[in-house]
Amino acid sequence: MKSIMRGIKFCDCRIVGGSFISIILDNGRLEEISKNFTRGAGIRALCGGSWGYTAVEGEIDLKHGIEAVSKLAFSMNAITPKESVELVPVNPPEIKNLPEIKIDPRDVSIEEKVDLLMSIEANAKVKGVHSTKVTYMEAEFKIEYQSSDGLECEYELLNVGFAVSAVASENGEYQAGRESRFGYGYELFEKENVMELASIAGNTAVELLKAKTPNGGEMPVLLDQELAGVFVHEAVGHASEADLVLEGDSILENRIGEQIAAPLITIIDDPTLHEFGYYPFDAEGVQSKKTEIIREGVLNSYLHSRETAAKLGGTPGNCRAQGYSMPVVRMSNTFVDNGDSRFEEMLEELRDGIYLIGSRGGQVNTGEGIFQFNAEKGYLIKDGELTELIRDISLSGKTLEILNHITRVGNDLKMTAGRCGKAGQLAPVSDGSPHLAISKALVGGA
Repeated sequence: MKSIMRGIKFCDCRIVGGSFISIILDNGRLEEISKNFTRGAGIRALCGGSWGYTAVEGEIDLKHGIEAVSKLAFSMNAITPKESVELVPVNPPEIKNLPEIKIDPRDVSIEEKVDLLMSIEANAKVKGVHSTKVTYMEAEFKIEYQSSDGLECEYELLNVGFAVSAVASENGEYQAGRESRFGYGYELFEKENVMELASIAGNTAVELLKAKTPNGGEMPVLLDQELAGVFVHEAVGHASEADLVLEGDSILENRIGEQIAAPLITIIDDPTLHEFGYYPFDAEGVQSKKTEIIREGVLNSYLHSRETAAKLGGTPGNCRAQGYSMPVVRMSNTFVDNGDSRFEEMLEELRDGIYLIGSRGGQVNTGEGIFQFNAEKGYLIKDGELTELIRDISLSGKTLEILNHITRVGNDLKMTAGRCGKAGQLAPVSDGSPHLAISKALVGGA
């Protein structure tokens, strides 16, 4: 074992413990109240160019775990040697500026939480809605990190959130409305007008039954903050993740320093913001920091782990993991920075086109730089005014073309919280943008 350990250049351990509460109300009936506990560790070892990794649940024997992953890394490196991996050196992080919680959700009884969901559900069930679902989520967890190069740090977080959906039907046709919010502390339910959000979900479902599907084609488009945020996250943010760049799966490969977007565009990833993607240090113990991915249209930086930063040149701090899974390069809070245009000005300048609102998923190919996203709804724009409500619409195109066709950036940045999937893992994130005006984009419809 001593000879094996001499070949190990680095090892680290991330211990995660916590609990998760879920309450689900389905059509006014209490469907589930659950509380799950978790404790485990993710342990890595690096030998030459090979990583050994193991996940341990329950009782944690760090010495045994380190020995096991060291043997694995040593064996992999002996059987299939790879180019030696280097890691950018880092300093111990400062644990500061944790989100302040004014109302601890652990002090609120389950009965009060259920009553809150009942009220939310009642507000979502407007006339015409036949089905509703409301979910409450609460998670508390502690992250402890240790590494062979002397890092030792920990932090605790407690977050809450809810989601409400409503379905309306008419003549065998169904439409849905959805709203959700996530944050820190039970004061979320005071800060956000959750009853109004529930009503919006219900009314959206009903109104969409009467909406029409527009003709598709290339036209001027105005994106709301949510859909613009989804575009930024999916089409730009993922393409800026350095592991995908190294795999040859990013349209942004070898473009650092190039003008790839309109000069109006600055795109930032910032885990220090108290949004849903917040963390004080990442899964490698690296201090969280703001990264300008695009600055005034120029590609400025990729998002990095310690390994990718050493290979490509850059600053680490965006290596993340779900629980004690193997860390990968991930976004945190990713957004287009504010411009100076007012919404009314953007409508007036656009004149005729489509206003796209909200997101219902989609797909992106970061290697080819193409995407397709579905909007929740929209409005036709005629003579600078919002007119007819429309549905079943999508936005598609080439990422770099859309970035260069942006003609106006609003002054009304708004963030939307959610979870991002990558490498089979989900991580809490937020994405956002002000309103964006695009001179021409491909809209799918009838």
